[in-house]
Amino acid sequence: MIYIIAILAILFVVLTFKVISQTRKIINKNKVQPGTDSEYLGAPDASNNFNAIALMAFWVLAVIGIVFSYIHYSQFFLPEAASEHGKRTDFWFWVSMSIITVAFFLVNTFLFLFSYLYRHNPKRRATFSTHNNTLEIIWTSVPAVVMTGLVLSGLVVWNDITSEAPEDAEVIEITGRQFAWMVRYPGADGQFGKSNYKLIDDGSGNPIGVDYTDANSFDDFFNSTELHIPKGKPVLLKIKARDVLHSVFIPHMRVKMDAVPGMPTKFWFVADKSTAEMKAMLNDSEFDYEIACTEICGKSHFGMRMVLKVDEPAEYEKWKAAQKPMITLNPDLLNKVPENLKAKAMKFIEVDPAAAAAPADSSAVETK
Repeated sequence: MIYIIAILAILFVVLTFKVISQTRKIINKNKVQPGTDSEYLGAPDASNNFNAIALMAFWVLAVIGIVFSYIHYSQFFLPEAASEHGKRTDFWFWVSMSIITVAFFLVNTFLFLFSYLYRHNPKRRATFSTHNNTLEIIWTSVPAVVMTGLVLSGLVVWNDITSEAPEDAEVIEITGRQFAWMVRYPGADGQFGKSNYKLIDDGSGNPIGVDYTDANSFDDFFNSTELHIPKGKPVLLKIKARDVLHSVFIPHMRVKMDAVPGMPTKFWFVADKSTAEMKAMLNDSEFDYEIACTEICGKSHFGMRMVLKVDEPAEYEKWKAAQKPMITLNPDLLNKVPENLKAKAMKFIEVDPAAAAAPADSSAVETK
């Protein structure tokens, strides 16, 4: 590697001197002696005409290609946003796109047009202007004002969705790991139990390090296949990562936020279309919202996907009521509960009815 760098450095120095040498030759060749008229040393007029016409033809073909690609691929655009802030995001996106598109076509049209109109003509002499303060102020201030407006409009939306969520928001915790999402709900008490990365233990069924010395954790329940949220109610996603960088992306909700190890992030939004409504709108019975990871996190990054279900409020509450706490599904977690809280934790442990009905002393025998 050192030899390659040395060879490249030498080559760079040689080429640099070559460029300087050729530049000096061109300057000397094109010098005009005082008192003499300058002579045009460029390409013949036929070549200038050809280049000018070719540039205009290129621009016309480019415009046709751009318009065609936009119309053709618009079928792959995301459908209408399914969240309240998503509609604002889309509005300002298209405002920005409109301004940028107009500026793009306007600037490039004049660029190619001037190349054609002002190609070399021996009967025309160019005028030279050192500067124009008025023009400088206009073409500096106008883009600055427009860009500032676009940035501030996006900042307002961003500040809204990353600000403190409403008090009645449904709070859900989502944690990224290689290569899956883990979702935790706070249970009936509405409060999450504490968690600590030092307590992570996949073998014992504690993949996000829930602290079972905290009684608030007893009714917390998990889901690693689907994320359910209610329609029409603010949802606050508390986002974490337990290994490397991930990114929560819900395209239909226009939600995207990085999941950073050791630095919790958040995002709140209001879904205004249930899964059933979106299926009907798209006429697609197989449709499901999805959560994808948009931060390359390893070799199986492509498969890091979770289904998102947007339920009607009543359906959502019914679904929540049917979920079982993790400590119920994995009674071995009771070993992590301190003695003074085990009685409270036992309320979430399901007892086998057959075992409960068995005699206390199985060695007892009937006597006559």
